[in-house]
Amino acid sequence: MTKTLQCISPIDGSVFAERPVMDPEAAATLVARAKAAQKSWAKLPLDERIRLVNAGVARLNEMADEVVPELAHMMGRPVRYGGEFGGMNERASYMAQIAERALAPIVLEDSETFDRRIMREPHGVVGVIAPWNYPYMTAINTVVPALIAGNAVAIKHATQTLLVGERMVRAFHEVGVPEELFVNLFLDHAGTEKLIGARAFDFVNFTGSVGGGRAIERAAAGTFTGLGLELGGKDPAYVMEDADIDWAVDVLMDGAMYNAGQCCCGIERIYVAQQHFDAFVEKSADWVSKLKLDNPLAEETTIGPMANKRFADTVRSQTQDAVAQGAKALVDPKLFPQDDGGTYLAPQILIDVNHQMRVMREESFGPVVGIMPVRNDAEALDLMNDCEFGLTASLWTADAERASRLAAEIETGTVFMNRADYLDPGLCWTGCKNTGRGGALSEIGYHNLTRPKSYHFRKIKA
Repeated sequence: MTKTLQCISPIDGSVFAERPVMDPEAAATLVARAKAAQKSWAKLPLDERIRLVNAGVARLNEMADEVVPELAHMMGRPVRYGGEFGGMNERASYMAQIAERALAPIVLEDSETFDRRIMREPHGVVGVIAPWNYPYMTAINTVVPALIAGNAVAIKHATQTLLVGERMVRAFHEVGVPEELFVNLFLDHAGTEKLIGARAFDFVNFTGSVGGGRAIERAAAGTFTGLGLELGGKDPAYVMEDADIDWAVDVLMDGAMYNAGQCCCGIERIYVAQQHFDAFVEKSADWVSKLKLDNPLAEETTIGPMANKRFADTVRSQTQDAVAQGAKALVDPKLFPQDDGGTYLAPQILIDVNHQMRVMREESFGPVVGIMPVRNDAEALDLMNDCEFGLTASLWTADAERASRLAAEIETGTVFMNRADYLDPGLCWTGCKNTGRGGALSEIGYHNLTRPKSYHFRKIKA
């Protein structure tokens, strides 16, 4: 009996999409064909690769009327937000614009006697293992620069967003990107690990859980395959005494609740200067209470269901444990009658929390945030660093010098000041500690998707 992958819609628990799991040998054959096609692709002029990749992104945009409701069905994001096209287009466009500079050789000498330079060489086949929470944007972070740099790409999406890789590949093929070069794989975990262990890929980029990252590292052990891993997060914010409180509330609550809190750089814990704590908490509770939890296909819905009941149960358990230990829940659940104990989960703010509670230590990845008062920068810094993850941190102050001093001490990949939950494609997207390793986007993203190759030519005169 053929094993299948099923996308269970969080809207109603129905099977929204189903695909047979590829036999690992058949998948390996597809990847081998991609490797063979890569040589010809890399020989194309850079301008031609950029043109074809840009055309693929444009074709994907033309599918928006299908993509947006499809995403709502697969992972629950409300249709009112229009999919992920804004961020996807910004990232793709920027990476195309900087390609010539990022991939340019580093010329140390070009004289009558010597030519010494460092070139950027594509890896070969880049495997992209993409998550369900932002399935287009996270994939495009690697797909676009990998193809532009001259690599072939094999993409495998999470089962929760089963159709995304299929749709992306189709869009790029329709504009002329060779079918053998960019391939979609329907694989289970075992099949994926088997391909990695067989060194089918020359580089693998994975976005997902810490457990998933560890499984990929184990599979790649001894193969010397390059890995880029963006794993968990528990991103903090620190609101200082000179912060614009209204602005901070608006941005941080959006950062905590958008996409039902299912954002890798979403805000999961907030530390507020004591003098502003009561006002900040009151304004935050009011902000969250106005959200509309409902079917994501309805235009008035501002927060949809979580992608899977298992994810919602994790958040419920963290919240219940915190309340049992003395935390106070501020948002009246009666305001959200759609909370059915399943995928539909009421948003929540918790106070009287501490770092002995799971909700302040473990990744929640859902619509809950804990808020604590702090006495000074030192206390805030200790709490922000008291975490196994390090993706982003958000500082709220009018004093950039103060923020810079704190930023230097925060164990994280990105530090924001007076903003949060945003990925700037000009900056390297990276993390530390259990958030993973490597970096995407920016010129550094191109460096990770290529390898340096040195040329040391001595010119012999006649």
